[in-house]
Amino acid sequence: MKLEVLEKDGYYHIYNKGINGCLIFENDENKNFFLKQLSKYLLGKISIFGYCLMDNHFHLVIRLNEEEQIVTQAFSNFFNSYVKAFNKEIDRTGSLFEKHFKRIKLNDEDYLKQLIIYVHLNPKHHLDLSFQKYKFSSYQSIISIKETKIEREEVLKLFGGIENFIFCHNQKNDFLTEKYIFE
Repeated sequence: MKLEVLEKDGYYHIYNKGINGCLIFENDENKNFFLKQLSKYLLGKISIFGYCLMDNHFHLVIRLNEEEQIVTQAFSNFFNSYVKAFNKEIDRTGSLFEKHFKRIKLNDEDYLKQLIIYVHLNPKHHLDLSFQKYKFSSYQSIISIKETKIEREEVLKLFGGIENFIFCHNQKNDFLTEKYIFE
């Protein structure tokens, strides 16, 4: 599989999962550390429009602020630092993630909006949890007034404001709930 080339100013869906479906987060501390390392290695090089961390996979919605080589190296350093710490903590060795992080270029605004919703609804899809209350997604950061590293203003502008942001998420959630109940 040929990997999508990352381009400066491009928007991307970045995701990966544990090798052979293994857990990449065993607890909340792992998820907090992952976010801390993400900030340490990538903040400024990318802008974050959304994220969700599930036990065996993660999703990031980003824009590149630097050239591909710089961002790719930063992602490599980020993932390596996380894997080394995770492996040490649980006394394991070897790869944690599937080879190479996956990336899909987002070519239009509608796709970007739908992806942000999809990423935020992950807890509902996989664990039947309330996406509104899920601690390890950017949904709460976007609707909150607390300081955040998420591009809150840009995301809300994309949706036409906070009310429409919430409305769109709830509409999609209702649609998915009905779809799965009646199938």
